[in-house]
Amino acid sequence: MAAAKHAGTAAEQPGTEGQGTSAVPPTPRPALPEPGVPLVRDVMHVPAASLCEDLPYRDIARLLAREHAGALPVVDAEDHVVGVVSESDLLAKVAFDASGHRPGPVGRLRERRIHGKARGETAADLMTSPAITVLPGATVAEAAWLAALARLKRMPVTDRKGRLVGVVRRDALLQALIRDDAGIQTEVQARIDACCPPADRETVDVTVHDGIVELTGRLPSATMARLVAQVDEIADVVEVKNLLTTA
Repeated sequence: MAAAKHAGTAAEQPGTEGQGTSAVPPTPRPALPEPGVPLVRDVMHVPAASLCEDLPYRDIARLLAREHAGALPVVDAEDHVVGVVSESDLLAKVAFDASGHRPGPVGRLRERRIHGKARGETAADLMTSPAITVLPGATVAEAAWLAALARLKRMPVTDRKGRLVGVVRRDALLQALIRDDAGIQTEVQARIDACCPPADRETVDVTVHDGIVELTGRLPSATMARLVAQVDEIADVVEVKNLLTTA
């Protein structure tokens, strides 16, 4: 089985429990994503369409059209993602079938691969492997970087064992990162919940307009300073108007 290349948060790495004792203390577990940070699992599409390895290329073309997708993941019998077939992977094959023209001698690696795809018949023959995938717990920003670098419109989402659990589209990543006022307010509220004791949370009111956050209410001075600093760090916040008074 071809291994998938995937991105995810370090926080999802397995722990060291049950591996015996050592004089060297274990490496501290990386921090989880901050509250309110959008994750792939929040924007991925479920269920995700996929292709069997033995699916004939004509059926692949029909499925791509039916799903309005430029590419789909290929999975094995256990649902592990082993590759991706895109419209570009099908072009050499359908061009050869339509014209009967066999490509001449080729030298460069990419040309040899295209030549090979022209003779393929199934998803396993035509797919690009390994697939670039992303984990559900990866941040949207991490997935967006990966999609931009690899020029992908869609990415399979897999669990730690490489099994398909969903798909994330480039437009969903874009919309999640360009947040409106409601999205900013949701993250500000998450920062309040994380920063303030339960009794103090009820004393703070938040309004957001055109990226400008206005905080009103009463808080202890130390909590106030910490909250304002955290809200000011939120992406897409243009300004923080601190109208809080000291409790």
